Amino acid sequence: MSVQHHALDGPLQQAVARSAPRSRRSPAPSRTEASAARDQALLARYAATRDPALRDALVQRYLPLARHAAQHYARPREPFDDLLQIASIGLLKAIDRYDPQLGTAFASYAMPTMHGDLRRHFRDRSWAVRPPRDLQELALRVERVATELLAALGRAPTVQQLAEHTGLSIEAVLEARQALCAHTAASLSASPDEDEPHPLAGRLGQVDRGYADVEHRATLEKLMRCLTRREREIVQLRLQEDLTQHEIGQRLGLSQMHVSRVLRASLAKLREAAAG
Repeated sequence: MSVQHHALDGPLQQAVARSAPRSRRSPAPSRTEASAARDQALLARYAATRDPALRDALVQRYLPLARHAAQHYARPREPFDDLLQIASIGLLKAIDRYDPQLGTAFASYAMPTMHGDLRRHFRDRSWAVRPPRDLQELALRVERVATELLAALGRAPTVQQLAEHTGLSIEAVLEARQALCAHTAASLSASPDEDEPHPLAGRLGQVDRGYADVEHRATLEKLMRCLTRREREIVQLRLQEDLTQHEIGQRLGLSQMHVSRVLRASLAKLREAAAG
């Protein structure tokens, strides 16, 4: 019996060990928690040392946060790179002002800072003509809702739909949309035709040959006074009416040879008068 008892002792102990409750271990921190802890430690080190290298590392770490803030204010007529630059400046401000001892998450502190800079940009610098501030904010609100509805509906929303989604009256929506016309201004040099590759300034800036032609015509009239009546007639038929020497001879009853001699003599007189 003792032998059998000892033989069964090992398997029994293993079974008891398997059935016994295991001691609870604290779960390993997730990758997100570990990353957040590293970021918080980095923020604390920068707040204590103000090391520029740590500041650059924090900017690179939280740059996607600035991109997310810029995308929230993306507009069809506003370059996204400009918005990202403004949001990045707001990120730098947040990094410099953040106090880790307050216990606030950095993202919760940085996002309002970046949103504030972006709103001030739209309020102060993106308007060609600045309407009153309350009308500016109303116009931007209507524009943002219109962009969202355009993506959702696949078409431009009606005034009634904008009023329903913004909680405004139809009159207020119309006033806001009218104010949006002051947001951008068309360039005077832009071509009125969208298919025209050359800008308007390229066409208006060309030299008008008409002024020079008027001056040349006035000068020629003075020089023509040195010619006889027949010579002036032949020169005018040749230069102004662009007749050939044969056609001039037929009209005046002269030979082509005679017309040629008169033209050569007349042009020589004109050159001599112009030189004098």
